[in-house]
Amino acid sequence: MGEIDTFFFMKTQQILDTFKDILRIPRESGHEEQIIAYLQNFAKDHSLECHTDSAGNVLIVRPAAPGKEDMPTVVLQSHSDMVCEKNAGVEHDFTKDPIIAVEEDGWLIAKDTTLGADCGIGIAAQLVALTDPDLKCGRIEALFTVSEETGLDGAMALQPGFITGKTLINLDSEDEGELFIGCAGGIDTTAKFKYTTYPATKDYVKCEFKIFGAQGGHSGDDIDKNRANANKILARFLYRVLAKHDIELYEIDGGNKRNAIAREAFAVIGFAKRNEKSVLKIFREVVEEVKEEFKVSDPAVDGIAREVGIHDVKEGTCFGTPKKAIDKNVAASLIYSLYAAPHGVLAMSNDVKGLVETSTNLASIKMIKGNIIRIGTSQRSAINSCRRYAAEMVEACFEMAGASVTHESEYPGWKPNVNSQILEASVAAYKKLFGVEPVVRAIHAGLECGLFLDKFPGLDMISFGPTLRGVHAPGERLDLASLDKFRMLLEEILVSFK
Repeated sequence: MGEIDTFFFMKTQQILDTFKDILRIPRESGHEEQIIAYLQNFAKDHSLECHTDSAGNVLIVRPAAPGKEDMPTVVLQSHSDMVCEKNAGVEHDFTKDPIIAVEEDGWLIAKDTTLGADCGIGIAAQLVALTDPDLKCGRIEALFTVSEETGLDGAMALQPGFITGKTLINLDSEDEGELFIGCAGGIDTTAKFKYTTYPATKDYVKCEFKIFGAQGGHSGDDIDKNRANANKILARFLYRVLAKHDIELYEIDGGNKRNAIAREAFAVIGFAKRNEKSVLKIFREVVEEVKEEFKVSDPAVDGIAREVGIHDVKEGTCFGTPKKAIDKNVAASLIYSLYAAPHGVLAMSNDVKGLVETSTNLASIKMIKGNIIRIGTSQRSAINSCRRYAAEMVEACFEMAGASVTHESEYPGWKPNVNSQILEASVAAYKKLFGVEPVVRAIHAGLECGLFLDKFPGLDMISFGPTLRGVHAPGERLDLASLDKFRMLLEEILVSFK
């Protein structure tokens, strides 16, 4: 390895080492106090100007290098929070435990939890750019926004004047070699079923039916990859059982985050002993069907059934025996609506080949306080009318079943600007460095850029990043070779942009 190659590798290693420091800091959406303090202390330790607004957004400013004062200010932006997901049975407390990552076959991987490279690797790249003495560029404003993953709260709270740059590079994309100039907007649709209970039938067989092993993934980036949705599979089973047998529903749970495809789901139901073979047969049939349907796109999806409340001979007691059942009318309405609710791609773009235009994600099923079952969904589209139509479709499905429905956290899409100056500069930089044209496209996932454009009209923007896979799901990984190219591209743009 030559001296120049060693120098470049060391600079990339700085980003990786900084990211590994960030892995030790809790930063779940809405609980970002420690990462905010880390950023503030970083600025103080390096004698950099720092501002924090009332929402928790942090801005750290690096002055222009000597002789580069006439270069335009560039805003580098990433979000400070992460999606916190873990595999069932894994003991990990996201409020205090560090993320455990290992390097394997050229990837940095968190095997049992999310890695948080979305968008922790962007944070790390910003911090290195702020302190790199060899980076001869204009003024940098490094913007770190809060709670992006749960509703773009930080971007929504930005006030005029918080940033002064007219050019912004978003570091929240996941495919090296691709430059993003547009994204979908989104909206969350939440349905709530209010229920009463009655005593569980004592002589009913009571079983837990669980769907597990699905890959999950990002509800924007991965929605077109035919990933199994555990909530939909569970609903498929419950619908078929309900059509044939009298059942009681005691407990139901599935999925987690609104922007993640559900990987696991379970329900605890009761039924007459005489129907046990039939119920188990229906479950096996559903599981075998989905294993065949997803054998290529999601091959590990599976299901398991187990009886609950088994008598313990030594203790003479029963553990986990359900005591109350959900009102049968509400249970039936819930099952019907979950089965009918749309999930997945609703429309492909007519303008950009291969781009998902509109989608919906049946994200979560949760029993919460007050005898309420909450259904979380999210809809995405770059076209406002299509996004609202998708949300209304979901609303109609659940309202017809008797649920109350609300819409929250709507954010706009980012309309592509093919005449962008930062796009032109980025394409030129990529060609100079790597000898090939980058792919220029829009993305179905949501980025904060649409909101930035609302807040700061005329802002010229682009988004790019290293290659990430499995984002928003355990097993999330970062391609280390792509990290070097990402770092080189960012530096080249900063030093050459006029």
